Amino acid sequence: MSERFEFIKACFDRKNKTIAEICFDFGISEKTGHKFIKRFMESGEKGLKDRSHAVLHHPFRITEEVQSRILELKKAHPDYGPQIIHDRLVQHEPDVHWPAASSIGEFLKRQGLVRRRPRRNRDHERVHLNSHLTEPTEPNLVWTADFKGQFRVYSRFGVYCYPLTVMDLNSRFVLGIRALETTSVDQTKCEFVRIFREYGLPRVIRTDNGVPFAQANALGRLGHLAFWWVRLGIKPEHIRPGKPQENGAHERFHKTLKAATAKPPSVSLRSQQKRFDEFITEYNSHRPHRSLARRRPPREFYSPSTRPYPNRLPELSYDEGTLVRLVGSNGCIKWQQRPIMISTNITNQYVGITEAEGDRFRVSYGDLQLGWIVAETGDFKPEVRWEEPN
Repeated sequence: MSERFEFIKACFDRKNKTIAEICFDFGISEKTGHKFIKRFMESGEKGLKDRSHAVLHHPFRITEEVQSRILELKKAHPDYGPQIIHDRLVQHEPDVHWPAASSIGEFLKRQGLVRRRPRRNRDHERVHLNSHLTEPTEPNLVWTADFKGQFRVYSRFGVYCYPLTVMDLNSRFVLGIRALETTSVDQTKCEFVRIFREYGLPRVIRTDNGVPFAQANALGRLGHLAFWWVRLGIKPEHIRPGKPQENGAHERFHKTLKAATAKPPSVSLRSQQKRFDEFITEYNSHRPHRSLARRRPPREFYSPSTRPYPNRLPELSYDEGTLVRLVGSNGCIKWQQRPIMISTNITNQYVGITEAEGDRFRVSYGDLQLGWIVAETGDFKPEVRWEEPN
């Protein structure tokens, strides 16, 4: 300010000097010098102060009408982030020029509606392709299932809710969410029967290694539920122990489900189930999904399976020439007048035995290979592997 004022004094007290020469003495351009002279003539000494360089007009400022639409959507769905809000607005009114997701995010931050999340090292979250996992190239090829962590619904009586969740991995379509009282095989099986009757049968069901989907120390970690799926022509597929990222899409879905329906939880299983049902409708039919084309809702990409759920459980069939053996109540079969332990999870059911190379006999349960009988010793060597039906 003082130097600019000295420049103005020099301009008015100049002796045989031009404005250009005075500007040269002060180290500024002639254009800048005339600018300060003009501002001083218009506003006096105040005109020499620095002025804001901010634009006077913001052509892309979010209007009050758009702000109210954003706040209305955020209030109705607190778990929606800026990107989902943007996609939802574009989905319903594609002809309107909506602000970018980043602009919506900045607006929500100013409103105090966005929590700052700590940065995560995503190097640990990257999942490499695993040859043992089926690629979900079409709907109903791979379903994923899991129990979301239990939580208390009756704070006074200590009743817990165990939400069973089932999803089609290709379309991200939620097939079912059921508030169960336990993770028992019977309750889980009843829910799968309901889902199978409504949507048909998938080719693969992928789960973790927890109960009731897997059984520790059992043959292939397969329990009663998994062998039931095999009877229906469904391949049970387990992720590797300690590798939840191999079922990452389902784990991420659980995070969304918890934020929308369990914070806070309901006061009863019935009311909690009602929230789950409302969430399914909103998630499948209205909520845009980032992993889907054009960020559309899952319902637009899903159609029921062409494999209906049978009224009666199909009998296991084996090729001609296959030896058939009954698994006794102790889990053993008779082979050359001696018992061989197979699995207690398939008692009173039949396995097939076929001769193979290397002086071995292959033991199978439908399309599921269970292992090998070594002809010389009569020992059973477990090697569970799914064989694609012909």
